[in-house]
Amino acid sequence: MLKIWGRADGSNVIKVMWCLGEIGVEYERIDWGGKFGGNDDPEYRKKNPNGRLPTLEEDDGFVLWESGAVVRYLCSVHSLGNLCPDTPRGRADAEKWMDWSSLNLAKFNTVYLDQYFRLPEEKRSKDAIAAAAKSTAPLYDILDRQLAGRKYLCGDTLTMADIPAGSLTHRWMQWTPNRPSHPNVEAWYQRMAARPAYQKHVIAVTRKL
Repeated sequence: MLKIWGRADGSNVIKVMWCLGEIGVEYERIDWGGKFGGNDDPEYRKKNPNGRLPTLEEDDGFVLWESGAVVRYLCSVHSLGNLCPDTPRGRADAEKWMDWSSLNLAKFNTVYLDQYFRLPEEKRSKDAIAAAAKSTAPLYDILDRQLAGRKYLCGDTLTMADIPAGSLTHRWMQWTPNRPSHPNVEAWYQRMAARPAYQKHVIAVTRKL
């Protein structure tokens, strides 16, 4: 059975778990990292030399790390023509949004996690949170324009394009003080939030402030 190494609430693990939930593949998830430790375990480092999460492991010994690569792999193997578009241009368009989201939206997530969860309350900086929100708002302006007239980032059906941005947008929606309005993003978020796999693997594992 396919294995995923990583704790359920890990930012990058969430992407893979939501993907698996959508495609319906059987898997075993192994609690790893964070409070569970194991990142520096020598045997784990043989699988993933970076010591980060998640790591995919197949029964035949195939191992893959980097969450974007894992999502692409799972979608191309198990959901070609659905989550993974089956034309070169369609796939490139989806991958474009995957890369854009991972490169840009991860920044606010890092600040929020540092301020809300890694620092004691007395050391938190409202200015740092506000600055992260301010710098991220223009990115959601871009998403809002992309979603005009679309249900999802690449059209009327969910694809792998939505997974990196969608997995972090729950945190943006729930944790951003004085969050600016983005009507198309908010409608997109509500569509994702209605999906059972998103409820289970994104919403349910996200800590409440």
